[in-house]
Amino acid sequence: MFTKILVANRGEIAIRVIRACKELGIRTVAICSEIDRDALHVLFADERVVVGPADNALSYRNILNIVSAAAVTGAEAIHPGYGFLAENARFAEICESCGIKFIGPHHTTIAKMGDKATAKAIMAAGGVPVIPGSEGLLPDDEDQVAKIAEQVGYPLMVKASAGGGGRGMRVVLSAEQLLDAVNAARKEAAAAFGNDGVYVERYFPDARHVEVQVIADHHGNVVHLGERDCSVQRRNQKLIEESPSPALPKATRARMTEAAVTAARTVGYRNAGTVEFLLAPNKSFYFIEMNTRIQVEHPVTEMVTGLDLIREQIRIAAGERLSFAQRDVHFRGHAIECRINAEDPKTFMPSPGIIAWYHPPGGPGVRVDSAAYTNYAVPPQYDSMIAKVIVHADTRDEAIARMTRALEEIVLDGIKTSVPLHLEIMEDPVFRRGKYTTRYLEDFLARKRGREARSERRPRKPAKRPRARSAGKGD
Repeated sequence: MFTKILVANRGEIAIRVIRACKELGIRTVAICSEIDRDALHVLFADERVVVGPADNALSYRNILNIVSAAAVTGAEAIHPGYGFLAENARFAEICESCGIKFIGPHHTTIAKMGDKATAKAIMAAGGVPVIPGSEGLLPDDEDQVAKIAEQVGYPLMVKASAGGGGRGMRVVLSAEQLLDAVNAARKEAAAAFGNDGVYVERYFPDARHVEVQVIADHHGNVVHLGERDCSVQRRNQKLIEESPSPALPKATRARMTEAAVTAARTVGYRNAGTVEFLLAPNKSFYFIEMNTRIQVEHPVTEMVTGLDLIREQIRIAAGERLSFAQRDVHFRGHAIECRINAEDPKTFMPSPGIIAWYHPPGGPGVRVDSAAYTNYAVPPQYDSMIAKVIVHADTRDEAIARMTRALEEIVLDGIKTSVPLHLEIMEDPVFRRGKYTTRYLEDFLARKRGREARSERRPRKPAKRPRARSAGKGD
């Protein structure tokens, strides 16, 4: 087992990794930017190294400074968390070449799965169902692009091959929209990923986004840990996740989890990863992509299985076998996660600033992963998520009630947050029935605007004039 691990991240995921290390008796090194010197993950770690200024390209994405920090402090391994360098194949390769263990899959696996077009081809060859679409990247010739789109069929989705997080994606409803969408996606992909390669897939407007957690060791053991429904999204950014999916029949669940294990075996996967699927209305499903890292929503799986995924990641990277087999994985109850963002719930504009007072919710079945505290200054330079509220209960209805109670308890004064929006969703009949799709939030906000508009148009009744009181006994 390692004696010291450098955590190449910030915020709640850095704290999550540090906690797992402490329970394993491993010392930790926190990296931070100059404005994060007083961040909670820095205070929790055994050592800290400032790796650059606020700009994450010069700090949390600065490979040279991070690897140097690991070497100087004697860290034997690096845990990348999620985001930043977690799916950077070059970073993983450099760590390995410097004799520092990268806690994640091999860099060649990251590279294969990081290119969405390549990943799709590998999965198709391995027998995993994939969405109908173009074979490889779109050519530059516009006539060829139009011909490929006609073969795939409308509506379709233009996607960046090196993309993620909704960037470099465009929905195309007709041939008239095609070329503008392709050019816009290429431009956005080039700016975001330094790679303007795009491809097209058939678009299913009423589908759901369901992902399967897998984990594999270096001894040939591959296990799935059930699914998470991540369909409540805004611009392909997840807001709410739950497990099990309320839309997945037992037989479909069995086929999907088996396909996820097949996907992991096909690519020779090691460590924790997530295989993402699109679930069509007829319950057929298709491979979307594989995330070669721990997910933001991994606590949902931990709540229903009772397993510690970060701890398992570290053990696998150290060469140990999985501590459980598939037959040992048992699913209990229902879990829901709400991502609490520092943003205006009406406009979704970021709301950085100082948290005047922070009080997290608690009680039975409630877990909060956060790096926030009273008087903490939420910086504008990084992701707006400041907390994750996760609940667990015996049934989905009980989990929704528990989440509502937890959200009502949370106090985050001084900044605007997404808590009011989450509360409204928990009370929404469509969500409560589990009938949502990836278009849910768009439809929910449209319904809300409609109610508000009708309320404003409704004639107001004149206020009743108070009756004059006459003098009398007791006045």
